[in-house]
Amino acid sequence: MDTMPESFEERLAAIKAIVADACAKAGRDPADAEIIAVTKTRGPEEVREAWEAGLRIMGENKVQEAAAKIPACVGGPEWHLIGHLQKNKVRHALSLFTTIHSVDSAELLAAIDRVADEDGHDPHVLLEVNVSGESSKFGIRPDDLPSIVETALSCRRITLEGFMTMAPFSPNPEDARPHFARLRELRDEMERRFGATFPRLSMGMSGDYAVAAEEGATWLRIGTALFGPRH
Repeated sequence: MDTMPESFEERLAAIKAIVADACAKAGRDPADAEIIAVTKTRGPEEVREAWEAGLRIMGENKVQEAAAKIPACVGGPEWHLIGHLQKNKVRHALSLFTTIHSVDSAELLAAIDRVADEDGHDPHVLLEVNVSGESSKFGIRPDDLPSIVETALSCRRITLEGFMTMAPFSPNPEDARPHFARLRELRDEMERRFGATFPRLSMGMSGDYAVAAEEGATWLRIGTALFGPRH
C-alpha cells in the first residue's frame, strides 16, 4: 500500500486482502492465518474498534501496560502476551492472558507451570525461537529446542501450542522469508520427533505479514498497519 487508508475498517480490509492473496499463493485457507491486533500503546477505544471490526485476539507486549488497560477495555477479546516475560511477573501474566507467545527457557516454563498449578490456570504457550541467531533478540537456540519441547510436554498445566519468532528488521519483507520458513521446518521436525501436533506459528508483523502468511503463519501480530502510526 502506498498510502494508508484512513479508517480502521479500510485498513483491516486491505490487510485481509493481502493475507488472502498470500495464502492463495501458498495454497492455504486464509482463515488459517488469523490477525492478532497488537494494542501496545493503544487505548481502550482502539481496542473496542478492533473488537467491533471482528478481531477477537488482542496482543500486548508488557504485563504492566496490560494490567492497567485490560480492565478498562470492552469485554470479550482473548488477550495474548507477545512480549518478553520475566519470571517475577508470571503470576500477574497468568491472571491476564490465556496465551503466552514468548516462552524462551526451561526455567520460565517451570515457573509458569508451578504458578498455574497454584492458581488454577491452564495456560497455552508458544516457544519463542531465535531463528536468526541475533544476540539482541530473546529466544531459544534451534539446537536447544528439542529439550525445551520435551520439558513443555511434561508440564502439568501447560499446553504447548506451537512456536513464535521475530525476523530481523529489514525494509525488504523478503529478507524475513528464510527465517519464517525455518520456523515452520522446525515445527514440522518437532511434530515428527515427538509424535505431537503443534498447530500454531506466530510470525509476521506489520512490515512482513504477507511473507509470513505465505510461509505458514497461523497468527499474524499486526499493530501499526491496523491502527496507524503510534502517537
